[in-house]
Amino acid sequence: QAQLEESGGGSVQAGGSLRLSCAASDRSFRTYAKAWFRRPPGKEREFVAAIRWTGDSTYYADSVKGRFTISRDDAKNTVYLQMNSLTPEDTAVYYCAAHERLRVGLHAFEYDYWGQGTQVTVSS
Repeated sequence: QAQLEESGGGSVQAGGSLRLSCAASDRSFRTYAKAWFRRPPGKEREFVAAIRWTGDSTYYADSVKGRFTISRDDAKNTVYLQMNSLTPEDTAVYYCAAHERLRVGLHAFEYDYWGQGTQVTVSS
């Protein structure tokens, strides 16, 4: 069972960038579909980005398309979320997630493994 740990969150001004990392303890993580979700203050958790285990397909929420990039490094058992042109609306707790099925999911209920979350705060 994979254990996921996020890092890289913090505070940044609008227009800035952050890169989130999510490291897994299980070597099988490389074969998992992986995703990032976020929970803005007072709102429900929402999908941000996902990547097929092969790395050849990525998916993004409309709100982050063109600004965020999901990638993975199998050698490091790590998935990343590069976030550019950040706005205050991106303020949230960000979670990485994974599951073992081939299909990449865009909904939280489709994911079995979750990190503890990392806070991202964007000030105007």
